Amino acid sequence: MIVCHCQNITDRDIHAAIDWMRAADEQTIITPGRIYHALGKKADCGGCMSHFVATMRSNDKVEVPAELRNLRDRQKKDHRHEGQRQGY
Repeated sequence: MIVCHCQNITDRDIHAAIDWMRAADEQTIITPGRIYHALGKKADCGGCMSHFVATMRSNDKVEVPAELRNLRDRQKKDHRHEGQRQGY
């Protein structure tokens, strides 16, 4: 399925790029920009980005480390508790 119409990038292209990057370096941080670069392309309009990222996340080799999961939610919670302790 085509994910990026501007650059004609398919879901298979995205998964192949992720697999290639993981094979080269298991610790590499995979971003949409790096995938575009690995495919020899550049993002154009950005209209596909939500679908592009969803396709990336569906790959078993793209995972958020456990210590970073829900980080934003934890920060908000900690901030609320801090305000309560200070009487806000």
